[in-house]
Amino acid sequence: MNNLVFVLIIGIGATAVMDLWSIVRKSLLSIAPPDYGMVGRWLAHMVHGQFLHDAIAASSAVRGERILGWTAHYLTGIAFAAILIGIWGDSWVYNPTIGPALTVGISTVAAPFLLMQPGMGAGIAASRTKNPAAARVQSLITHTVFGAGLYVSGWAVQSSLSQL
Repeated sequence: MNNLVFVLIIGIGATAVMDLWSIVRKSLLSIAPPDYGMVGRWLAHMVHGQFLHDAIAASSAVRGERILGWTAHYLTGIAFAAILIGIWGDSWVYNPTIGPALTVGISTVAAPFLLMQPGMGAGIAASRTKNPAAARVQSLITHTVFGAGLYVSGWAVQSSLSQL
């Protein structure tokens, strides 16, 4: 297997773990999962030069925004897996450890804090939301879960490789 296959499997796996966490979080804590349709709307408006919104939900809907948002969500997870393997290399894939995976996972919280939330009208690190502290904690927990997902997915790949 080459690195591209590792990156794809680990990125998709870690993103799926994060999505499973959103389902569990909704059941246990009654916290709604992210609406990736709004991400798709935000991205679609960029094509027309609009990068910042007062409130993305109030911006005009775009055909296919949900598919675009979910696709972007998984492509972002794959890109973050590429960063993990790019920094730690094949040796991490053959011997995954939790430290690098959590480091990358937790670091990825910078993307929503500094890019997505401001662009979609929520402010830097959700500062314009009803409860910024709770939103920040949830983002940090979710991205930590993503990091754990990187590790679990890396472990699954390594286990599969050792069976070959």
